[in-house]
Amino acid sequence: MALSAADLPAMYSLLTNSMSGDESVRKPAEVALAQSEARPGFCSCLMEIISSKDLASQVDVRLMASVYFKNSINRYWRNRRDSSGISNEEKVHLRQKLLSHLREENYQIALMLAVLISKIARIDYPKQWPELFSVLAQQLQSADVLSSHRIFLTLFRTLKELSTKKLIADQRTFAEISSHFFDYSWHLWQSDVQTILHGFSTLAQRFNSNPLEQHHEELFLTCERWLLCLKIIRQLVIFGFPGDAYSVQEVRPVKEVSPVLLNAIQSFLPYCSTLQKGHPKFWDFVKRACTKLMKVLVAIQERHPFSFSDKSVLPLVMVFCLNKITDPEPDVLSFEEFLIQCMVMVKSVLECKEYKRSVIGRAMDEKAINTVEQMKKNISNAVSGVLTSLLPSDRIILLCNVLIRRYFVLTPNDLEECYQNPESFHHEQDMVQWTEKLRPCAEALYIVLFQNHSELLGPVVVSILQEAMNGSPTSVTEITPELLLKDAAYGAAAYVYYELSNYLSFKDWFNGALSHDLSNDHPNMRIIHRKVAIILGQWVSEIKDDTKRSVYCALVRLLQDKDLSVRLAACRSLCLHIEDANFSQRDFTDLLPICWDSCFKLVEGVQEFDSKVQVLNLISILIGHVNQVIPFANKLVPFFQKVWEESSGESLLQIQLLIALKNFVIALGYQSTSCYNMLLPILRKGIDVNSPDEINLLEDSMLLWEATLSHAPSMVPQLLAFFPCLVEIMERSFDHLQVGVNIMEDYIILGGMEFLSMHASSVAKILDLIVGNVNDRGLLSTFPIINLLIQCFPMEVPPLINSTLQKLVVICLSGGDDYDPSKSAVKASSAAILARVLVTNTNYFAQLSAESSLLGLLQNSGVSIEENVLLALVDIWLDKVDNVSSVQKKTYGLALSVILKLRLPRILDKLDQILSVCTSVILGCNDEVSEEESSADNMSSRSHNEGNIPSKEFRRRQIKFSDPINQLSLEASVRENLQTCAALYGEPFNSAINSMHPAALSQLKQALKMS
Repeated sequence: MALSAADLPAMYSLLTNSMSGDESVRKPAEVALAQSEARPGFCSCLMEIISSKDLASQVDVRLMASVYFKNSINRYWRNRRDSSGISNEEKVHLRQKLLSHLREENYQIALMLAVLISKIARIDYPKQWPELFSVLAQQLQSADVLSSHRIFLTLFRTLKELSTKKLIADQRTFAEISSHFFDYSWHLWQSDVQTILHGFSTLAQRFNSNPLEQHHEELFLTCERWLLCLKIIRQLVIFGFPGDAYSVQEVRPVKEVSPVLLNAIQSFLPYCSTLQKGHPKFWDFVKRACTKLMKVLVAIQERHPFSFSDKSVLPLVMVFCLNKITDPEPDVLSFEEFLIQCMVMVKSVLECKEYKRSVIGRAMDEKAINTVEQMKKNISNAVSGVLTSLLPSDRIILLCNVLIRRYFVLTPNDLEECYQNPESFHHEQDMVQWTEKLRPCAEALYIVLFQNHSELLGPVVVSILQEAMNGSPTSVTEITPELLLKDAAYGAAAYVYYELSNYLSFKDWFNGALSHDLSNDHPNMRIIHRKVAIILGQWVSEIKDDTKRSVYCALVRLLQDKDLSVRLAACRSLCLHIEDANFSQRDFTDLLPICWDSCFKLVEGVQEFDSKVQVLNLISILIGHVNQVIPFANKLVPFFQKVWEESSGESLLQIQLLIALKNFVIALGYQSTSCYNMLLPILRKGIDVNSPDEINLLEDSMLLWEATLSHAPSMVPQLLAFFPCLVEIMERSFDHLQVGVNIMEDYIILGGMEFLSMHASSVAKILDLIVGNVNDRGLLSTFPIINLLIQCFPMEVPPLINSTLQKLVVICLSGGDDYDPSKSAVKASSAAILARVLVTNTNYFAQLSAESSLLGLLQNSGVSIEENVLLALVDIWLDKVDNVSSVQKKTYGLALSVILKLRLPRILDKLDQILSVCTSVILGCNDEVSEEESSADNMSSRSHNEGNIPSKEFRRRQIKFSDPINQLSLEASVRENLQTCAALYGEPFNSAINSMHPAALSQLKQALKMS
């Protein structure tokens, strides 16, 4: 039943109650609203509440109504098969109502209305709502400042929504919008700039007077509208034109807009100082405006690098940014957000691949001179020349010096944070996004600058480093400018280790200054100790064998430092060393006890989540890379137990713990049972699909499950009881199919008949779920498990997986694999499994091929069988014999041999082909006999060296060599079944044999050793 105006009071009450703090009031209201969502008229009622003038003061209720409106758009605006959705008539009414209520005074409501319009526009524009932008443009013509602000707010949200649509038709539509709206938006933006600057000039002159508050509000609203207009211009320039890096087509607005944006920045910046004290609201706007303007310039450069490289744009912007970085005014120096964007711009230009000079190119004839690639090369070479003139050697050296000496140096606030909260200090310095903080941004710019000019800057950085070390001797105990410069220089040397290694000997540096720095234990040396720890990690690839031991000792000592930031830096660097391809375990082994204890103490000492993850990562890496883990197992087990108990709700920490546990189990090998009391409860929780953390923990829990089974000496009841979890996991999705298949293999090899008898139905269910519901790659990863099951239990398994085997028959007899290698491989592997069943359980296979359910399945799949299913399979075995492995070939041969003794019509018609295949397989197998015997001897000799616990690989080999297919002789089988066939068919058999080509008959006799 549709909702109407009469339901408005009830709807208002429900929305009010849905915000109640009393659950007994809130819950029924939420249920009633949820039930009303799909009813016709629901959104119309909400719109009436949002736009009602009588409810203007009830902002919270109107906001809640707008939230429900937005959710209804997401759920019901599109016509779906499972719901009636919102009628076209109601949609027309809602679109008109929204556009008629743009002059909303409350900003939060106005923002939600803009979002609602943008959500609808994403779905309806341009087909169902073609007049949207023309109506907005018309309203702009007669709008006051508030109305125009709200219209631009709506335009911005709508354009932002539409710009995310990636289909070519949608991008073409957006380009049309840009062509219509750009000129108007751009002219209004320019006009507003002048209005704002005039207003600021007036404010600065009347600093001591009492200006009208109303004038302030109108000016501020103009400022906000101007910012929205700037965002719209950004959307139009960025998304309204194809990126010129691909098209090499000049984007006209780039040259028109960029210089004016730069001028606006230069005009606004002086007001940073004049408006700070008397007009904080406008001072905040100026900062936001300058930062946003520079962000827009960065975005334009990244999207349209060639158009941005014009002589009227790139040189002006680069000079401006470089000047602000190297010689900023006092107000700009404290304006970090703006300086960050200046650095981002310079960095973006320096690493822009479109601006790199083309050194190597192919020879091109004169006709190709105007091709796109040549145009790109011409522009790139020209821009490279411009950048060279903008950045001569002296300016590059100056920029490098400024970055290190000014921006790398720790501030008083940094030092206070380092002393008061070293843990937070470490993470802010080590893990913060480089565009968020000034120092990491300066470091990122420095790295790009150094990489581009390493030959020029290598000696410069070494000179700064030497100056800093001479200016701050290792015996210093006070925080001096010289010590802070030393810290900055150490950082500069750490970040460009690869390029700087050509100018600086790490061995001499470490044995000299760095070791002496570490010998000074004064608390004020913590910042230097932290940097030394970082250097030792960054320079890992340059540390030679004769220095490794000393470096390991230094890092382990730093891991015991009193300061947490130093210990965490050492922790990270140790990870880099242990994971290094040239890690020397021999030099590290005796440090393990101290390293383990230091890690345990560090975990207890830290408070932040990131710190615990970092330490746990080191422990995991240690376990995975060193051999001597077993002696420390008695300490690691309670440690893991404690961390798991304390990590409840911290899924990222638990993931790191699961990884560590997997490495721990692998390191313990067949002694892993010693940790089962701790391990198995954790594993059980991780593989529970009903656990709240299932989505985060399942993948790593399954890898741990696989490792636990692979390294289990025998099956234990707890592990056996876990198997049904695999059914639940596979029922959810096949995201972890390969790991699931590996786990099944482990259960079969380890559990044997005990496993099968307990979980036969679960095994059948999993295989039935997989076959027919996964792609070819998934099938090929699953077939070895089906093969293994039949190999181990030839009499028990086939009837158990009857449904799966029927699906394999359908796969074999279906077409469509002629030009698809993966489908051909699936068909060949399926046929090999069915051949194995025929050879090892002939009676069952005869029943399977005659089942009415199989014939019905074939019919439903569009497979027509002219004769017997077995005869159809014979054709597949004959066809695919050259596409399978040697073992599968022998299985094919044995199956074809078995066919000879079965009473099948027309089998003699295929006798020539069957015997030809069997002959080639026998002669081919004889070449591999010696290799298999050698392998068997190998296995026998290894069995005495394995002790009492055979490895998984040894068990797998045992299964392989006890395989009935390996035990049977194809030669004897063919000889015996030929005799049976001759007895069955008599003279027709003799006629078929005599019709064979003499050479083929001769080969057959040779293969069967018949005279």
